[in-house]
Amino acid sequence: MEKKGELLQVKNILDHGFVELVDVLGSDQAIVNAARTSYDKGTKKVSSTKQLIRYLMRHQHSGPLEFGELVFRIRCPLFVARQWFRHRTGSYNEVSLRYSEATDEYYVPKSEWITTQDRRNRQARTGTVLNDSELIRDEFNSDANDLLKKYNNYLERGVAREIARINLPLSLYTTFCYKSDLRNLLNFLTLRTDSHAQFEIREYAEAMVEMAEKFFPITIQAWRDYMKNSLHFSFPELNVLKKILSEANIDINEKVSEYFDKNKTPSLAELEKIEFKDKIRTLMGDSISLDYLKKKND
Repeated sequence: MEKKGELLQVKNILDHGFVELVDVLGSDQAIVNAARTSYDKGTKKVSSTKQLIRYLMRHQHSGPLEFGELVFRIRCPLFVARQWFRHRTGSYNEVSLRYSEATDEYYVPKSEWITTQDRRNRQARTGTVLNDSELIRDEFNSDANDLLKKYNNYLERGVAREIARINLPLSLYTTFCYKSDLRNLLNFLTLRTDSHAQFEIREYAEAMVEMAEKFFPITIQAWRDYMKNSLHFSFPELNVLKKILSEANIDINEKVSEYFDKNKTPSLAELEKIEFKDKIRTLMGDSISLDYLKKKND
């Protein structure tokens, strides 16, 4: 891995946290070289690099993405770290409170972030701020401060660090190193930048997207287009959509062809247009050929 000062990026998160990018391996070109199993010249044009990466992302050929790696140093509240460590495909090393003493830094949310429980999504909160959010914020601060005082008192009385820590609050900040290849990092970012993810971990994930984009700009843009901002329809949902279109007596295949004939679509390459038309034909129950290269040549 490269170890250059210019790779270092830091962004402060929440009240005492941060994301620090400390190491990077690979690039968009390295991903393309791996995909082509090319160790010498690789592709010569940025356009061909872009087209191949977008094809890989679009068709979920994600193996070559593992040839990019990033190492982050993270400081976040314990409850954020516990959500983070659910992603078991990365490598982690966390500060141990058996070896070191806890710092007096803990997370206290802003009053406008203290909101009601969402009745529909039982794991989330709403945007409705509680009337006494300022008071609750003060109580959060007081409770965490009291627990830290007790912890420090236990240490002064000779209690071992590994047992003195057991009552520390989940708001306490921890620090860990996190290494991931780009394939698994993008899976993490897809889940943790989603609106259903908890606000606090989304703040970290969004910062990581910005940092990764500086070194893998084509890949991150392809991820946005084909993963983050795309939609997935289940088979039952597709059947409903098909029925609606059929009952409306709309020839959707013809409409799509007319649209492409009349409008320039710079966001869709020629191959993507063919693939899009085939998706519509499949939706409507038509048999299709997946020989895209032959179609393009025809």
